[in-house]
Amino acid sequence: MDEKEKQEYEEYVKQVTPTHNLGLQMLRAFLVGGLICVIGQGILNFAASLGLDKQDAGGWCSLILVLCSVILTGLNLYPSIVKWGGAGALVPITGFANSVAAPAIEFKKEGQVFGVGCKIFTIAGPVILFGIFSSWIFGLIYWAEKMLGMA
Repeated sequence: MDEKEKQEYEEYVKQVTPTHNLGLQMLRAFLVGGLICVIGQGILNFAASLGLDKQDAGGWCSLILVLCSVILTGLNLYPSIVKWGGAGALVPITGFANSVAAPAIEFKKEGQVFGVGCKIFTIAGPVILFGIFSSWIFGLIYWAEKMLGMA
């Protein structure tokens, strides 16, 4: 490759490489994550007004947010929210629900067992695995400390 081709290639790469505005991305993440939290707080307040205690209201809030996320994923709307809001849409429980529902929807054409059943935890599986494993390790450490009188 001669110098001219190399320079043309570098110009091409510069043109097609997306540029990111960190401040704008952070603002969008803040807005989307904040909106999800406001919706969640609204659900909590509504559940409390129906007479549910704090724990039951929290359970219903989580359930409703997950359901909304799965419905939006099924309607192919949640990916657009994620694209615009970034981590603000991925980090809350709604992002986790999306990560479970999206592979199931994508692989449904392969059947219930080999498609949905095998692929549903493709993205969320490692999170679940390492979450359970680390909680087991910390529980074991806590138990050992309690047995030794350290906790």
